[in-house]
Amino acid sequence: MNNHHQSGMSRRGFCLCCIGGAAFAATGAWLTPAEVFAAAGNIVDMIRDEAAKAQINTRKLKGGVNVLSGSGGNIAVLTGDDGKVLVDAGITATRPRIEKALADLGDQPITHLINTHWHFDHTDGNEWLHSEGAEIIAQQNTLTHLSSAQRVQDWDFNFPASPPAALPTALMNSERTLKWNGATIILKHYDPAHTDGDISVTFEEADVLHTGDTFWNGIYPFIDYSTGGNIDGMIKAAAANVKATTSKTVVIPGHGPVGNHKQLVAFHDMLAHSRDNVAKLKKQGRSLEEVVAAKPTSRYDATWGKFVITPRFFTQLIYEGV
Repeated sequence: MNNHHQSGMSRRGFCLCCIGGAAFAATGAWLTPAEVFAAAGNIVDMIRDEAAKAQINTRKLKGGVNVLSGSGGNIAVLTGDDGKVLVDAGITATRPRIEKALADLGDQPITHLINTHWHFDHTDGNEWLHSEGAEIIAQQNTLTHLSSAQRVQDWDFNFPASPPAALPTALMNSERTLKWNGATIILKHYDPAHTDGDISVTFEEADVLHTGDTFWNGIYPFIDYSTGGNIDGMIKAAAANVKATTSKTVVIPGHGPVGNHKQLVAFHDMLAHSRDNVAKLKKQGRSLEEVVAAKPTSRYDATWGKFVITPRFFTQLIYEGV
C-alpha cells in the first residue's frame, strides 16, 4: 500500500452509525483516529461491538420503502404482498433489533436481499437473512470479494471468505431490472468508485434511490483502493447520482441521514473541487505532507470534516488517486 495507508487508522469512520459512541471521549471531545484505534484495538471488532448496542431507527419514506439506520450502512426495506426486499444487510450483532424493526413493518417474509457492495457493514447479515429465506443479489465483483479472503490494509484486518450461505447467488454485471411488490427496481453498476462492485438501487415508482457508499451525506467518504475504488470513480458516480435524481427524489446514502438531490450536488462539487486542489499541488511535485499542510479541503472541512475521516485523511485518499 502507499503512503496514505501508513497514516493508518483514520479510516475508522467507515461504519459511521456504529462508531460514533466509541469516537467520542468522556471529556466530550472527538478522539483522533489513532486514539480511537488505540482504545478499540481493532476497527472491525469495535464496529461489531458498537453494533451490538446500537439502536435501530426506522423511517418511512414512500411507495412502501422504509430505511433502517443503526446497523452499519443504511438498509432500505420494500414491503408488499410479495414479501420484504432489503437493500444491504447490516451487521449481524444487530440481528435481534433488525428482526423487530422488520416485524414492525408487517408480517411478510423476507424474500430478497440486494448487496450494494462487499464491505462487511453492508453484508455481515447476509447469512442470517439467507436463512430467513432471502435470495441474495449482487454485482459479480461483490461475489468475488466475498468468496475469497480479503485484507483491508487500512483497517489492519484480514477478512476470511464468507460462508457459502452468505454468498450472492443472483448476479448482475452492468444493469438489471426487477419487479417485486408492484415496484420496478433498477440495479445499475457504477464504474469503480467506492469499490469495484458498487451498484445503485432505484425504486422507480417511489422515486427513491439507494446509492450505497457512493454517497456519504454530510461527511467525508471512505474510498477503498484495496478493492478497486478511486477518487475519479467516486466523482463519476456522484455525477451519475445527480443525473439520476430530481428535486423530488428521496436519496438513501450508504452512511449519513436520508438526503436529496441538492445534497448529492453538494457532495459531487465537494469531491470535484477537493480533487482538483490536491491534483494541482501534487503536479507541482509537492509531497503528501506538503499537500496536507496546504489544507486543500479547507473550504469544506467545517461541514464535511467533523467525523473520524478527517480533512487530513481525506486529502491523503485523494492524493493517492491523482
